[in-house]
Amino acid sequence: MKCTPCFNCHKRARRGVRRNGFTLMELLIVMAIIAILSLLAIASIGVYTKRANALSAVNSLQKIVQAQMMYAESYPATGYACTLEALGGDPHTGPPTATSAQLLPADLASGFKQGYEFSVACGDKVTNNNVDRFNSFTVTAKPQTVGKTGDRGYCTDESGQIKFDPAGGVNCTQIYGQ
Repeated sequence: MKCTPCFNCHKRARRGVRRNGFTLMELLIVMAIIAILSLLAIASIGVYTKRANALSAVNSLQKIVQAQMMYAESYPATGYACTLEALGGDPHTGPPTATSAQLLPADLASGFKQGYEFSVACGDKVTNNNVDRFNSFTVTAKPQTVGKTGDRGYCTDESGQIKFDPAGGVNCTQIYGQ
């Protein structure tokens, strides 16, 4: 029996010709959309990294202030430590001393942590029996690369109040958190 051309025959014939899969144009459109979304995500990662670094810097300043208070309690003749190295130290080298109090983790005692550079400076001192006792200190945290690792510099002292420099330096005039 011979099939006469009809609508159903043409429909069946077309179905058999169409291949499964995507056309080149469809794949290119999907790739372009993925590329655009990736570029947006990469731009956001830098902002979130700087925020995380800044939060880490503020938390590290608080840890340094706490370590300074414990140091002053442990070594009252010395007062506050004038270096981060004095607050740090390896617990495997022996008991704590005034030059290696073992109060800070090694990464923070090194002065560099998560894109920020930390430093301690002593303030006023009193000398008794040829021994200097430091009664104040200042701690600063500035971005290693302003604009890339962080935007603000942070400072604190024995009061524990954290201030910041919006320019990324250590001229801290604005109170953090207000």
